[in-house]
Amino acid sequence: MIVVMKIGSPEAEIDRINEELTTWGLSPEKIVGKHKVVIGLVGETVSLDPLQIQEVSPWIEQVLRVEQPYKRASREYRQGEASEVVVSTPDGPVTISQHHPVSVVAGPCSVENEEMIVETAKRVKAAGAKFLRGGAYKPRTSPYAFQGHGESALELLAAARAASGLGIITEVMDAADLDVIAEVADVIQVGARNMQNFSLLKKVGAQPKPVLLKRGMAATIEDWLMAAEYILAAGNPNVILCERGIRTFDRQYTRNTLDVSVVPVLRKLTHLPIMIDPSHGTGWSEFVPSMAMASIAAGCDSLMIEVHPNPKKALSDGPQSLTPEAFDQLMQELAVIGKAVGRWQPAVAIAV
Repeated sequence: MIVVMKIGSPEAEIDRINEELTTWGLSPEKIVGKHKVVIGLVGETVSLDPLQIQEVSPWIEQVLRVEQPYKRASREYRQGEASEVVVSTPDGPVTISQHHPVSVVAGPCSVENEEMIVETAKRVKAAGAKFLRGGAYKPRTSPYAFQGHGESALELLAAARAASGLGIITEVMDAADLDVIAEVADVIQVGARNMQNFSLLKKVGAQPKPVLLKRGMAATIEDWLMAAEYILAAGNPNVILCERGIRTFDRQYTRNTLDVSVVPVLRKLTHLPIMIDPSHGTGWSEFVPSMAMASIAAGCDSLMIEVHPNPKKALSDGPQSLTPEAFDQLMQELAVIGKAVGRWQPAVAIAV
């Protein structure tokens, strides 16, 4: 349930309403929009009469029920306004949102050594990326595959962050590692295999860093949004949704099926920013450029693209990784689409 305040409502009156509704056993959450303030009500609201709440103050414009099971993630919860996730990076804040330029995340699947990760960070930064992705802890289908270097890789990511000025996105697999990861990461990633690890979702929701939530390989859109709700309900409003491909019948030609249609669907259902990962979505580097361009045309807010200096020797996901040269070319192609839809910020020339 949401309470929509009239334009110009006094701050003292909003505070008074929040205090009164708290005595009703509800948890009011103030949401400041461009034109109005909305109070989200969480709790047992089924039996409440909207007219009863309306009588609390003459400054209340209307009271509406949120019909979706995912309350905080629902577009209704913010009266149709898109939320903005502002990420602090060494180069300054980067905003990921529907009304800002597309932000590109790039880097290798796994952090292998310092020279590789620092050089890759500098190259993708020069091409226009805002964030470096790199796995310190890697969930792998096979127990014999490279699992990442763990905590020592976080030190290498910190070195790459200092050398490039990029924000860092890396995955948490175990809540026990969350604190040490949060010391380095600017965005905490919850991977596809952990999308419904509810205890982990509660933990990342209780810390302040923005959270990137990847869609599970067999998750419905509602499953995904309910997972986001866990993070939001734990107190963290800064959630980014990442589509990375889902499992369908045909796995001979692509690793997964990239669901680009999810962009307009999510735009209708939720206020949360939308990222697309065409690398995992296709599994082959030759298909990444087309799907990246299609994702921007569809209206995504961010892209995650795997880049490795020598994909043939990569310790994980080499076949889907672009070389730095291919990434340079792709960023020029993305700029054409991005400018056409008014969602592109020109790259600043940087000496590498």
